[in-house]
Formats: sequence, structure tokens, C-alpha cells
Amino acid sequence: MQIHTFQTGFNYSQDGPGNRLVLHLQGCNMRCPWCANPEGMKPPSLEGRGVLELVQQAIRCKPMFFDGGGVTLTGGEPTVQFDATAELLRELQAAGIHTCIETNGTHPRLPELYPHIDHLIIDFKHPHDDAHRRLTGLGNAQIKRNIEAAQHRQLQVRLILLHGHNTHLAQDYIDFFTPLNTAHMTFELLPYHEFGRDKWDNYAFASAFVPEDVLLAFKQALTQANLKEIST
Repeated sequence: MQIHTFQTGFNYSQDGPGNRLVLHLQGCNMRCPWCANPEGMKPPSLEGRGVLELVQQAIRCKPMFFDGGGVTLTGGEPTVQFDATAELLRELQAAGIHTCIETNGTHPRLPELYPHIDHLIIDFKHPHDDAHRRLTGLGNAQIKRNIEAAQHRQLQVRLILLHGHNTHLAQDYIDFFTPLNTAHMTFELLPYHEFGRDKWDNYAFASAFVPEDVLLAFKQALTQANLKEIST
């Protein structure tokens, strides 16, 4: 089976624990207009790399996986290539390599991958379904179901903060998460940035930079609700 990637490289701690080989898989089912990797939105091409080839690359990289590192699958959205992603995760785990996936959480079969994911990262871009759909092209109902299914696993939730869109809704996020078992959850706040602006032919998303006091208030709200906020 083939995996289609558009970028491969190493990163420390920002894409899961430790030093990691990060594979950016081609294709995404969302259309976030602020995306830092818009080149990853295009559907997978006809040519890719074999799963076993990538596993062998990861095995050769094992000496680099220090501080609990391993392989992270990100995108684009890795579940667009669901069957190949599932096979790759299984093979990596069988080779004794720590696995991580960064996902938008929309695939209905995502929980099938959980046994083969050592560190799960799910983006949660807006607590309201209608606003989530306006911003990304998809609603958040399936994302919520997949988070609920992962609540007993090691789960890192990334809250993408867009000032004027969701920074005033800390309590709405809290109301969703506090009934869940959050003992194994961490929350990373990702304020709006424009790192990918130059990759767009026509970057049209209005500035949504988060003021420092607004970010601090959001962090304090999570802390007061006993939700563990982290920085990577």
C-alpha cells in the first residue's frame, strides 16, 4: 500500500513527545482559510511511497528518537488516506516505534486507529457546530464523538484560537470537556498566526491575532476548570 506525502522532516516536541520523524500526508477534507500548509489540501497524487519503505526509514532513524520520540503522521489530514495510515501505524508499532497522529478528528472510523496510536492529537477549532462548519467546511459533531471515544487514552487536544471567532467561548469549551474523563487529556492553545500566508495564491482570511490579555484569560479559565493546559 502507498502513502502520499508532501513533506518529511524532524521536529522536537511540537508534533508529539521527544524528537520525531514527521510525515505530512497529502490531502485534507477541511478548507481552513488560515491553514499553514495549504499545499496539503490537494488530493493524494498517483505516486507515493510504500508503507514498508517508510517503516524501514523509521527503523533507520531509531537512534534519533530520543526523549520518547518516534514517528508522527500529520497533514494535510492523515485519515484522508485512512487504510494506508492504519497499515503504517500498525507496522510502526510492530517495529517498536512510538506512534503519534495529528488529526482534525472528523473521520468516523478514527477510533479504529486508537489501539495503534501511542499519542493522539486532535484539533478542536470551535465548540459550535454551525460556526465550525462556516470556518472549516465541516461540522464538529463527529469530532466530539471521537474525542469522547478517546477520553481514556493519552489525548492532546489542540484548541485553535481565532480572535473574533472563538476566544470569547472558553466556557463553551469547558462545558463540553468537564463531563468527560480528562485525567489523560492535555490542552494546547494555538493562537492564530500567518506562518503559511505566503503559500496561498490569495490569502483572504481576516486577521484573527489573539491579544495577550485574551489569551491569558482563556488559559486561566482552563486552569480554574482543572483542565491541564500545556505548551510545546
